[in-house]
Parts: sequence; structure tokens; C-alpha cells
Amino acid sequence: MTKTDYEIEKEAFFEQRDRELKQGREKMTFTLRGNNRDFYAWQCVKFENNVAHYGFDHVATRERILEEGLVFNKHSITLGHQYGYDLKNFNSKEEMLGFVIGYNEAINNLEHDNRIKSPS
Repeated sequence: MTKTDYEIEKEAFFEQRDRELKQGREKMTFTLRGNNRDFYAWQCVKFENNVAHYGFDHVATRERILEEGLVFNKHSITLGHQYGYDLKNFNSKEEMLGFVIGYNEAINNLEHDNRIKSPS
């Protein structure tokens, strides 16, 4: 039985998602547990992609983020490695994950508003 184009695309999509989730988990210095662990890993991947696209500050520029990447620690998000430049510090991993999700939602809303204002 041969696979349809849809099935081939679906498998490729899931393989890509699995790679991205693995990449997200590898950039964390703490363990994610529970039913939401894939959601949080995916949010961290999205955060890194958003920050790489828009930049963060004068040190964590787009170029440096693309070159060095981000690492997600329990109490901070750092540039390059666990002891690199702190983009932001937090009191707990829950606070850090909340910031990441909020940042992603803000970028999502910004991009949505830009699409509405300038229709193609």
C-alpha cells in the first residue's frame, strides 16, 4: 500500500516537531515533568526563534543569538551556555516558563496585528 502525499507530509511534519522538541529539551538545564512538558519545550523553541528574529537587547542581538543560541535554566535564560550572559533572571522555573509563554503570545499578537493592517 502506497502512502498518499498527505500521509507523507504528515509524517514529515511530526518528525520535524519531534526534532524541535528534542532540541528544546536539550537547551534546558532542568527536567520537565508532567503532561505539559512538550508544551513547555515547544514554547522555549518558539521563544528562541522569536528572539533570534527580533533580537532582545544590546548584548543578545539577533546575530549572537543565531550564533550562540539560548539556554534555559531554572532561574534564568542565558546566551550560549549555562553561565553566559543572562537575558533575564527569575525566582522559579514556573516564572521563567510563564515569561516565555507571555513573550510568545505578545509576538504572536504583534504579528497578527501586522497581518491585519497590511493585507496582501
